Amino acid sequence: MSTNFESTNLENQPIDNQPIYFNREHSLLEFNRRVLAQAKNPDIPLLERLKFLCISSSNMDEFFEVRFASLIELAKDQAARTQPDNRAPKEAIALLTQVAHELVKDQYNTLNHILIPALEKENIRFVRRNHWNDKQKEWIRNYFLDSLKPVLSPMGLDPSHPFPKILNKSLNFIVSLEGKDAFGRSNGLAIVQVPRSLPRLIKLPAEATDGENDFVFLSSILHSNVANLFPGMTVTGCYQFRVTRNTNMFIDEEEVDDIMSALQGELYGRQYGDAIRLEVADNCPPAMVEYLLNRFKLDESALY
Repeated sequence: MSTNFESTNLENQPIDNQPIYFNREHSLLEFNRRVLAQAKNPDIPLLERLKFLCISSSNMDEFFEVRFASLIELAKDQAARTQPDNRAPKEAIALLTQVAHELVKDQYNTLNHILIPALEKENIRFVRRNHWNDKQKEWIRNYFLDSLKPVLSPMGLDPSHPFPKILNKSLNFIVSLEGKDAFGRSNGLAIVQVPRSLPRLIKLPAEATDGENDFVFLSSILHSNVANLFPGMTVTGCYQFRVTRNTNMFIDEEEVDDIMSALQGELYGRQYGDAIRLEVADNCPPAMVEYLLNRFKLDESALY
């Protein structure tokens, strides 16, 4: 449900022009910073630390879906203020954006430079594409052809195929192409939407690797085999992206006769609410990033 904010002013005496209190959105981010700190605590068992990192990530998703989205709605009211820090919504949004960017950067640093090296010391490996041996490449290619390709439906972007609806928090790829497809069409871009039913992490079987706990990311498998989805064309780039949407439900009980039916409609529509945050691969070209931002009607501050 949507978050309520007060529009009346409460006294909040400043110290050095800074409010004494955080608003609850800022407080939630600071709480999440403490959750992330547990992922860096060497006194906690390693797999528990990985769980804390995952919890901090899901907390960020919920923050953008509900709390940040509510602030954006509140910004439409010029008289509104967040409480108890008495900030204008746009001021609060700017502050929270800065803190959220810091947290996301810290999350990736914790994963890539602390947890993954620590896991490797315990023989739990996430095998990257540039480290696959021939045996692993063969198994991964067969896995793609047998288990992934049948459930993937790439969509070329052209006048007859506009940009598709992107499900909230789903994994997607934007692909740049050269050449013509089997129907003689020249599509410069395509979108590959990944079903949520697919696991994001795949364990390599004993016949494909020497390690007992070797894993590959679903995104790595798709990157290395995406050309199989576009026969006759040349893939010049493939970049994953993810959009977080406003999932608040807005129902006026006085205006609705059947609340259950209204809720059913809202539950479906909340997966396609207004875009709040765009996450893209760090190697995505600026022109393609700008294209995605424009499609989701977001500015650069919403890019992670």
